[in-house]
Amino acid sequence: MISKTRILTGITTSGTPHLGNYVGAIRPAIAASRDADAESFYFLADYHALIKCDDPARIQRSTLEIAASWLACGLDPAKVYFYRQSDIREIPELTWMLTCVTAKGLLNRAHAYKAATDANRAQGEDADAGVTAGLYMYPALMAADILIFNANKVPVGRDQVQHIEMARDIGQRFNHLYGGEYFVLPEAAIEENVATLPGLDGRKMSKSYNNTIPLWLPAKELRKAILGIVTNSLAPGEAKNPDDSNIFSIYQAFASAEETAAMRQAYADGIGWGDAKQKLFERIDAELAPMRERYEALVAKPAEIEDILHAGAARTRALAGPFLDKLRYAAGLRDLRASAEKETKSAARSEKPALQPVVFREADAFAFKVLDAKRNVLKTQGGFADAKAAMAAARAAMEAVEAAQ
Repeated sequence: MISKTRILTGITTSGTPHLGNYVGAIRPAIAASRDADAESFYFLADYHALIKCDDPARIQRSTLEIAASWLACGLDPAKVYFYRQSDIREIPELTWMLTCVTAKGLLNRAHAYKAATDANRAQGEDADAGVTAGLYMYPALMAADILIFNANKVPVGRDQVQHIEMARDIGQRFNHLYGGEYFVLPEAAIEENVATLPGLDGRKMSKSYNNTIPLWLPAKELRKAILGIVTNSLAPGEAKNPDDSNIFSIYQAFASAEETAAMRQAYADGIGWGDAKQKLFERIDAELAPMRERYEALVAKPAEIEDILHAGAARTRALAGPFLDKLRYAAGLRDLRASAEKETKSAARSEKPALQPVVFREADAFAFKVLDAKRNVLKTQGGFADAKAAMAAARAAMEAVEAAQ
């Protein structure tokens, strides 16, 4: 029997959901949840929120708003695993277990950590000034989010691909150390047709830049926010380039192919920025208005949402609990009455010299190394188009090395 593909998506509960969250995560994830061949996991990443937000009321409010947003947009909690990250007690325990097998050098290369230290150096400060252990260990927590459910695919933007690669490295290291295929190695699912919306100032719409358009603004306030989108100085009647327009980028994320073509022609005909913004408002409001009513009803009943999250956590922990027990046993966190025979077999296995394949990104391609038990490099090769091809070549190289020994 072929098992279903597990797909996992989370949104950090550090602020009010915005149009970028809806277009880039919520809408495509809900569409994917209706695939009969998929098993979908959707979570509210409140542990992640603690890394960047120290306002308890904001995290609580954001959790409510994001949960209500998923439900208002059509997520059926009876057909998916819908849960709050902090309700799954197995996740922080697995995070620690993974931390203990994660190389510090791997964490040193994390984009978020490097960006923080580079910014500090540029300002003449100590590299680690203001950098918390939470930020540094973020990749281990994200790996635990993914690996605890053996997710096959994780939809992410290109700027998040590194985290999935790191989860693969960490899971692979655990498998190697403890002599089993405990973790499925996840793959990043980059949706090329899912838009990354520009914000009010043209940069990526993000709470970090404070340039977002909140998802559930009343119609009047939504229109006002859209009128604030930065444009150039071209006057009505002058042809405009839609591919260089924030308004057009947002519009095509909501419009049909026919509507997008018509708007492109309007740009060529010299539509004024005010008219373009009005058309954008009308198109977005037409899609969001029915869901806005559902959202307002849901967010007014936090107790009902809490019940949904509790039920989701119970279903989710029914998967996570037994799996973590297996991982605890593998790592030696065992009942002292455990079978001596199993321990003897495990000891015998650990005495055998083991080889480890490691896949990593190298410029615009992938490469692999084959390491021995002392982390010496026995073979390396690069130039692979994707991680899967690199891993296949690494396994073949490992078998060749083992045969020659």
